[in-house]
Amino acid sequence: MTGLILAILFANPSSADRRSYVWTYEYMTMPRGWAEMEVYTTLEQPSASDANTSTWKHWLEMEYGLTDHWDVALYQQFKQLNTPTASTFAYDGYKLRTRYRFGEKNQFIVDPLLYFEYIGKNDLSQSSQGEAKLILARDFSRLNLAYNQIYKWDLNGRSSGNEYSAGINLRLNPALVVGLESKGNYTAEEFYLGPTLALTTQKFWTALGIVKGLNPRSDNAQVRMIMGILL
Repeated sequence: MTGLILAILFANPSSADRRSYVWTYEYMTMPRGWAEMEVYTTLEQPSASDANTSTWKHWLEMEYGLTDHWDVALYQQFKQLNTPTASTFAYDGYKLRTRYRFGEKNQFIVDPLLYFEYIGKNDLSQSSQGEAKLILARDFSRLNLAYNQIYKWDLNGRSSGNEYSAGINLRLNPALVVGLESKGNYTAEEFYLGPTLALTTQKFWTALGIVKGLNPRSDNAQVRMIMGILL
């Protein structure tokens, strides 16, 4: 009886946009007619010796499936900057995002998905940005591999950058996933690596990731938690 209750409580709605990573996207979109709200909290700490200096980013995302392969989302962003002398909290702009996945799982050698994003600034004197991702993933039974190639550019054409994120995880049971995630910026030469943990129930999921900077150009550490609720 206990096993049956746990199976129902932690049943994985396979068609929902469950996240097993916090920086890396998998081969997944919201199903047609489904909606979800996601809350992101990210901590960026530049130096291990200066705990008074940090950046907190808070994002609220509303996501909707237009078809079983195509979804759209709107983000509202807020940022808190902490220094030894002051703390400021302010609206930080918005993002419009769309994703389209090709075929079905295991139809190709890797499962491909395209991601496009428009990033609008709260300061209208700053240039808006575009972001494109090629998302490649593959499942091997309970093991998942995912890689995102990311290209960002200012819409005024003055600057651009190449980034990546990648992950490997193992689904221990329908509710619990453990993994390892890496991300970085090839242009700025910043690279990170750390563990990821994800938990899912029937209507709610959460994922937590912690990465450590691998070179002097990187922040000391970054932490991100995402919570999703099916509407």
